[in-house]
Amino acid sequence: MRNKHLCLCLLLAFALGPVFSGCSGRGRAYKEPRRSRSWTRVIKQELQALGYRNWIVIGDAAFPLHSRPGVRTIFIDDEISVVLQEVLDELERVQNVSPRIYLARELAEIPNDRAPGIEQYRRRIEGSLRGYPAREMEFRSLSLLLEDSANKFTVLVFKTSTALPYSGIFIELDSGYWDPESERDMRERLEKKLRIEST
Repeated sequence: MRNKHLCLCLLLAFALGPVFSGCSGRGRAYKEPRRSRSWTRVIKQELQALGYRNWIVIGDAAFPLHSRPGVRTIFIDDEISVVLQEVLDELERVQNVSPRIYLARELAEIPNDRAPGIEQYRRRIEGSLRGYPAREMEFRSLSLLLEDSANKFTVLVFKTSTALPYSGIFIELDSGYWDPESERDMRERLEKKLRIEST
């Protein structure tokens, strides 16, 4: 009887061992597959409400929490490059806005020996951009643009776990169905019409 009990315990230990070892703090951390990550639903919900002249910031771990009412911060426990891919996927899906992407000019000047991992980060961001052009601007200028925009429009900040200096991505939203060239053309025609009417 005792041997049967011992055999049963050993059998249970073998069968349930992997289950319990997966729950322990040791070993590799569980990473949700990209599409099942819970924060992707948050991004989808938040981006549906945004439009022309809103901003999205995908910030690093030290990005400051703003006290302005127009700035909303959501914490995402993942890397900037992964969050950027998801944001661009969702913007392509909704199609009512198009992204104008900015990187801090300082990012290109940081040597890897001062910020280990920065070279690999720059390569990952280039891949995550998937051909979208990225303009460079000094971080201070980008911060001032955000402050000004937050006075009138919502700025959505996704604060990530990336811990590298000047690594944030700034995205200004523009109309997805009306481009700047069409706007200029329409304004020129309006001005011409007003000049004709005033003579």
